[in-house]
Amino acid sequence: MDNPLKLPLLMKQNKRKPLEEDRALSSESSRRRILQVLWHGIGFGFAALWILPFVWVVRTAFLPKESAIGSGWSWGWTFDNLIHVWHGAPFGQFLLNTLLVCSGVLAVQLITMTMAAYAFARVRFAGRDLLFMLFLVQIMVPPDILIFSNYQVLNEMGLLDTKLGIMLPYFASSFGVFLLRQSFKQLPNELDEAARVEGASRLHILSRIYVPLSRPIYVSFAIVSVSFHWNDFLWPLIVTNSEENRLLTVGLAMFAKSTESGAQWSDVCAATLIVSAPLMIGFLLFQRQVIGSFMNSGIKG
Repeated sequence: MDNPLKLPLLMKQNKRKPLEEDRALSSESSRRRILQVLWHGIGFGFAALWILPFVWVVRTAFLPKESAIGSGWSWGWTFDNLIHVWHGAPFGQFLLNTLLVCSGVLAVQLITMTMAAYAFARVRFAGRDLLFMLFLVQIMVPPDILIFSNYQVLNEMGLLDTKLGIMLPYFASSFGVFLLRQSFKQLPNELDEAARVEGASRLHILSRIYVPLSRPIYVSFAIVSVSFHWNDFLWPLIVTNSEENRLLTVGLAMFAKSTESGAQWSDVCAATLIVSAPLMIGFLLFQRQVIGSFMNSGIKG
C-alpha cells in the first residue's frame, strides 16, 4: 500500500502534467506558425523576383517616351507606343504565321502521337519494346544538336524559308508518345475486349474510348507544345529569311535590333508585350483548366 504521506505530492505532480503538455502543444503550435510564416515569406519573395521584370515591362510599354528614359517616377501613360510598334513592323503577319505554325504542329502531333501510343500500348508485334526504347532516345537528344542535319534535309527538299519547313522537324514528339502510351496502358483491357465483341474496329475503339478517356493528357501536351513553339527562336531564325514566314519571336528580335534600343525602351517593351500577351491572356482565361489538366496528367513544369 502506498504511503499516505506521498498522496499530496502525487496529486500535485498529476496536476503539473496537463499543464506541461499544454505548454508543449502551445510551443509546437507557435513553432509551426513561425515556420509557415517563414515559408510564405520566402515564397512571396521569389514571386516578387519573378513578377518585378514583368511589371517593369508592362509599365514601360505604356509610358510616354520622354518619361521612359527619365530617372524619376511618372504617372503618365499612353497607347502610342503600342500603335507605333504595331505599324512599325509587320507584327500582324508575324502573329498570323505563329498561329499557323503552332496550330499546324499541334494538329499533326496529336495524330502521330495517338497512333504511335496506341501501337506501343495495345498492338503486339515483334521488337515492340526495343523499338519503343529507341523511340525514347529522341527525348535525350537536345533539338539544337539536330539543327544542322535538319537544315540540310530541308535544303535538299527545297523547304527553306517556308512555314512547312519550320513545322516539319516537330511533327513527331517522343515525349507526347511516351505520355500518351502510359495513359493508354492504364485503361482496362476489358473496355477494349467489350468493344471488339460489339464489332468495333481499332480506329473506332481508339476514337471513342481511348482518346476521350485521355483528354487531360491531350490538354497538358497541347499547352506544352504551343508554349514551346510560340517561344521558339533559334530554329525559325535559321530557316526563315523573309518577313512573310517569320514568327513573332524572330520579328521581335529584328525590331529590337532595328531601333536605337538605348533610347527606345518603351518601343521594345511594347513589342515584347504584343508578343507575350496572347499566351498570358489564354492562361488567365483557362487557368483552372490548365492547372487541372497538369494535375491529372502528372506533368510538372
